[in-house]
Amino acid sequence: MNAMGATGAPEVVTVGLGERSYHILIGKGLIERAGTEIAARLPGVRAAIVTDGNVAAAWLPALTDSLSKAGIETVAITLPPGEKTKSFEHLEQVVDGVLGARLERRDAVIALGGGVIGDLTGFAAGIVRRGMNFVQVPTSLLAQVDSSVGGKTGINTPRGKNLVGVFMQPKLVIADTGTLDTLSEREFRAGYAEVAKYGLIDRPDFFAWLEANWQEVFSGGPARTRAIAVSCQAKADVVARDEFETGDRALLNLGHTFGHALEAATAYDSARLVHGEGVAIGMALAHRFSARMNLASPDDAERVERHLRDVGLPWRMSDVPGELPGAERLLEYISQDKKVSRGALTFILTRGIGQSFIAKDVPASEVLSFLRENLL
Repeated sequence: MNAMGATGAPEVVTVGLGERSYHILIGKGLIERAGTEIAARLPGVRAAIVTDGNVAAAWLPALTDSLSKAGIETVAITLPPGEKTKSFEHLEQVVDGVLGARLERRDAVIALGGGVIGDLTGFAAGIVRRGMNFVQVPTSLLAQVDSSVGGKTGINTPRGKNLVGVFMQPKLVIADTGTLDTLSEREFRAGYAEVAKYGLIDRPDFFAWLEANWQEVFSGGPARTRAIAVSCQAKADVVARDEFETGDRALLNLGHTFGHALEAATAYDSARLVHGEGVAIGMALAHRFSARMNLASPDDAERVERHLRDVGLPWRMSDVPGELPGAERLLEYISQDKKVSRGALTFILTRGIGQSFIAKDVPASEVLSFLRENLL
């Protein structure tokens, strides 16, 4: 990971995957040089830019202009914003748009947007013509520190989140931190949950740094860039060790098994709950459940809850607006999650701050009684 230099050069994090290694560029104003960066890595390509209506209004003209100046012809495919866009219907729309533009296998599909757009676009890039070049230009904090890195793509179904998809590594990730200035406070906070997650997985010093510096991360400047770069490096290290999630990459799912169940239970209604908020509640629940199972101290759970509360994130199931289904239904959603193996429940639990581990064969009865207690 390179430090920001006097020239204002971006931070560069490398995802080491041998011949498929790629760079994550982090810094302000990078959309303006996206064309140069893409053309250097993918000479002679044409491209489809997939985005949503909100992001298109703010950033599509700048990206299109940058690509045009680099000699890259583009077509734009604009989708509705929101989690419900991660569907078969909109996947078909992207696939048809790419094929309708007569793009070839060596051409590129570019995701300009948050995690929803990145996940959907990466899936499309992975299946159109059996795989095209894929570039991520994430515009939300959540996407910059998590979903744009590592190649996991997919869509949701009524049976659960991200149940259909492929592993599809990008050729390049361009994280323009200037795009974060246009996010709502709620969106930024939701992305911050994924930043805190990296500290809670195996970087206790980073979590302590966030506790002391989170206000500067929110206000922008060097602390924000550092938080994004550390998060990207943390994920890049895990992905390089375990690209296809057969081992410790599963640690990145801390908070996600509970969180995905809550998202499914709210029918992916972003007015009620967005992904990062689900992760925040899920991380608090994972620490609380670990304490209940005598794996960790209740003091650690309280520390996590306090930090999430300080930054304005939800941390209890009762923080979700509207009614949630009962514990039995939530357990059904958990049982449908991808972290289940041969019917056994697998959770990411913890022995303390920064000491997460993969817990297999977690008794469903324990989870059910825990959910009943925490729905209050």
